[in-house]
Amino acid sequence: MRRPGPRRSALSAGRSGLLGASAALAAALLAAPAQATTVYVSNEKGNSVSVIDAETLKVTATWPVGRRPRGITVGKDGSLLYVCASDDDRIDVLDTKTGKIVRSLRSGPDPEQFIAHPSGNPLYVANEDDSQVTVLDIEKNKVVAEVPVGVEPEGMGLSPDGSILVNTSETTNMAHFIDTKTFQVIDNVLVDARPRFAEFSQDGKWLWVSAEVGGTVSVIDVETRKVVKKITFKIAGVTDEQIQPVGVRLTRDGTKAFIALGPANRVAVVDAKTYEVQKYLPVGQRVWQLAFTPDQKLLFSTNGTSNDVSVIDVEALKVTKSIPVGLLPWGVAVSPQ
Repeated sequence: MRRPGPRRSALSAGRSGLLGASAALAAALLAAPAQATTVYVSNEKGNSVSVIDAETLKVTATWPVGRRPRGITVGKDGSLLYVCASDDDRIDVLDTKTGKIVRSLRSGPDPEQFIAHPSGNPLYVANEDDSQVTVLDIEKNKVVAEVPVGVEPEGMGLSPDGSILVNTSETTNMAHFIDTKTFQVIDNVLVDARPRFAEFSQDGKWLWVSAEVGGTVSVIDVETRKVVKKITFKIAGVTDEQIQPVGVRLTRDGTKAFIALGPANRVAVVDAKTYEVQKYLPVGQRVWQLAFTPDQKLLFSTNGTSNDVSVIDVEALKVTKSIPVGLLPWGVAVSPQ
């Protein structure tokens, strides 16, 4: 004979317990502090890194590093910060909790920019004075390979799957395509004078390369390795010589590109589908590099000669704040979330 009463009671109690546990977990998650987004800026002449809270938009610390810091990136889990100390021929590794240098890595001579494999290791380093790219195993502090490239290598781009590395050589005026498995140069694409930065689209199909002296940005079809478009810029009251593209950042949805235009003191907003310039955003003086917050709601620009960082509201396409930092801010990196 069935006796449903007690069974229903036990089931009800079990459900109540699960609901109570779920509510408690939700409450704990709501009560837990959100992980703060942190912006790190390398100050080339200040020999320091400025630390900015992305919520308050205020500098919270200044950390000393090696001489002439330029390239800067955050480790995959956010616990370590890597900084190219160009004049000391090394990469400083800082603990992001304490700001202390915990170790220094071999970099090859005069490291300027670098980029990490999507896994976090290895690190690919442009050695400006030695016409090579150094492949560095971070964990072992060991040089895995040295790849000869053009004269004055600087810009470093990596395909989203980590299979293709691109280095730009400022004097050779080329984008060098490198196979990350064989460490061999598989192609060289001629672009305009003094290429400074390389940025892949999120789908890996397009590569954007800025040419500082040429005043253009080349869009390259990654499969064919052909330049499909050269973007030019015209700003009222600004001479062509002042328009010097450097840093480039693309939105994840592939709709917009933001391009730092150097002494033009502007960041150009470009439709990434039509390649038409939509807007010029006035920022500080001699804008160098750009970095998004993880949600891509904010974009930060380093302005070298005004010693500040501009904050751009990406949706509104508006500069909302200027943050004073150290002397000659150059590179910028944002903590992952």
